[in-house]
Amino acid sequence: MSSASLAVPSRAHPDPVRIAALSATIALNLAAFVIAIRPKAPSLMPAVLPHASLLVRWIEAPKPTPPPPVVVKPLPPKPVAMPRVTPVAVHPPVVVPTTEGRIAAPVVPPATLPSTGTPTTTTAAPVEATLAYRSAPLRYPHTALRQHLQGTVLLRVLVDETGKPIDVQIAHSSGYTLLDHSAREQVLAGWRFTPAMADGHPVQAWAQVPVSFALRQF
Repeated sequence: MSSASLAVPSRAHPDPVRIAALSATIALNLAAFVIAIRPKAPSLMPAVLPHASLLVRWIEAPKPTPPPPVVVKPLPPKPVAMPRVTPVAVHPPVVVPTTEGRIAAPVVPPATLPSTGTPTTTTAAPVEATLAYRSAPLRYPHTALRQHLQGTVLLRVLVDETGKPIDVQIAHSSGYTLLDHSAREQVLAGWRFTPAMADGHPVQAWAQVPVSFALRQF
């Protein structure tokens, strides 16, 4: 017998790569099996709440109560004390003659006021009188001549103690302002009067003087 036939056959060694691959395959299959047989947990569904509607209602605030009207009672009128009236002594009118023979209107002297114990200085008001006067030649306004204006204006003249006119007012118009103003200016500028007399002294007086503008005179 040869040595070849008597040799004992050698044992084959396992392949580590194949062992590792086989082990991984077994592990994966085992894991899949475990997952497959594991009972599933019940799925949690979110609870759906019912839709709630909110109703808002506006409530108006109560209006304030107006205060009661205030009644104002009028005060009773105070009694008015009536002043005592002392009778005034009235003197008879004095007739003032003029130098040209005209009779002036009655001159009423100032009334005598009752004495109050305090001396006061009063100026007598001008009297109303008909006074003699000396007039300057009347000048007819050129515009009035061209427009054929004519008429009579009545003037109220205040004459001082020297017979000079110091104020002239138009008592009654001639109907034309041009004639009225011309008459007033001419009386103030060139006319002279005999002053009124009272108790032997010249006093201021009002006199009415007519001034006529007539085209036939020119």
